[in-house]
Amino acid sequence: MHTWNWQTANGQSYLTCSLLDPWPHGFFTRAFFPLPPAELAPILHPQAHPFRIKQVHGNQVLGTAEVQTYWDQLSESTDTAEPLPEFPPADGLISQDSDQAIWVCTADCTPVLMADVRLGQVAAVHAGWRGTAAKIVPVALTRLQNQGSQLQDIRVAMGPAIAGSVYQVTTDVAAQVGRSVIDPNLSEKDDDTVTKQLLQADHPPLLADPEPGRVRLDVRRVNAMQLEQMGLLPEQIAIAPHCTYQEPDIFFSYRREQRKQVQWSGIVSR
Repeated sequence: MHTWNWQTANGQSYLTCSLLDPWPHGFFTRAFFPLPPAELAPILHPQAHPFRIKQVHGNQVLGTAEVQTYWDQLSESTDTAEPLPEFPPADGLISQDSDQAIWVCTADCTPVLMADVRLGQVAAVHAGWRGTAAKIVPVALTRLQNQGSQLQDIRVAMGPAIAGSVYQVTTDVAAQVGRSVIDPNLSEKDDDTVTKQLLQADHPPLLADPEPGRVRLDVRRVNAMQLEQMGLLPEQIAIAPHCTYQEPDIFFSYRREQRKQVQWSGIVSR
């Protein structure tokens, strides 16, 4: 059984998962806001080199070398008419050397930390409903495989996010996400047919909602289903028993507060 444990730094608590014990990692809380990854990384590893991205709710996954190239080009740029963002746009990161701390931030979306027990390489993914519909977590896993990872060596921890029991969405949104895990022969069906199929699945990623045209969506369950369909076993995946929306003293929630405040999640490659 995987356990989720609270650790302490600077007098505040952050969350870790036993599945990722071989790697310095943490799912940080609102108590650490507004510290950026550069200041959080030493908590995990004193020599870790932090990497982050500008999250855009897509399915682009970058390697740390691509991020470094972007930063190098940014520092050499003299074009002030079209300034580039400080960080490259993407929603996932893959380590490509040891002692690299890679980070994503969330405030209801799912922070996904992935690691390879044999190679030591890691990934961090920001998986909102749009990125999940576009299979960003499988994209990250495929990049790890392209760097030599084998499926049996992968471990995945999904941190605090909005729980399916309270995440009301339209059937259109639910169908967009759900089409990523249903039988391809059904994916062309209308939204109501797709959502009905998902409501009847084993360990369903959707729950019924009393409001017409609405359902409750468990984004973390969909991501787990995507990984299992790629060949991961359930015991290789852990999901945090915490909901950002229902625990206001611990986590920011955009749906609850409508404010752009985030908590960071990071992991260090070995």
